[in-house]
Amino acid sequence: MKFVLFVEGHTERAAVPAFLKRCIEPHLSQPVGFVTVKFEGWAQFDKEIEKKARMYLEGPKNSDIIAAIGLLDLYGPAIYPAKLKSAAERNDWGVKHFETMVGHPRFRMFFAHHETEAWMLGHPDNLPDEVQKSLKGKAANAPETVNFDEPPSKLLEKLYRAKVGKEYKKVTYGRDLLSRAEPARVLARCPYLKNMTDQLIALAKDAGL
Repeated sequence: MKFVLFVEGHTERAAVPAFLKRCIEPHLSQPVGFVTVKFEGWAQFDKEIEKKARMYLEGPKNSDIIAAIGLLDLYGPAIYPAKLKSAAERNDWGVKHFETMVGHPRFRMFFAHHETEAWMLGHPDNLPDEVQKSLKGKAANAPETVNFDEPPSKLLEKLYRAKVGKEYKKVTYGRDLLSRAEPARVLARCPYLKNMTDQLIALAKDAGL
């Protein structure tokens, strides 16, 4: 059985499914699969997620699907009401927005705080030594709090240019860093990710895995 994972970009499609599989599979009695559907950014996700999610969840092979999972970066989408400033407020609003929009009991929505690159900061040992030494405070200990002002990808881009003299390649490095990340270490530093994987584990167990 499998999850259908809806994402907004190339990095998520390349790096996230295998990482999530490594996070949840040790807690299950059987292997679990991931089918990834990529949108071209958050705007297309917002426009088409209801149709695409229902196409899978109500299609002829829906009995093999545990759940449809939406995943967006919290940083970026211009969908939140202006009065919502905090990460928690935007997360809660966004989850309700998309789950209400799709309106299916087997659809769940999640946000990476503030980008999936926070998960890479969650295992800093994999980063170049010069970059590791420059991570301080929140970036080192609570990467999901690296916020809207300078989100994780922007921080990594700045540090790679300044400390190792090269550009940070989101897709290439993202795939490599997450493939080498130890799930337990990342989950300990990223509570929103931990909540997501806990829910995926519960859904998979309810499906008999």
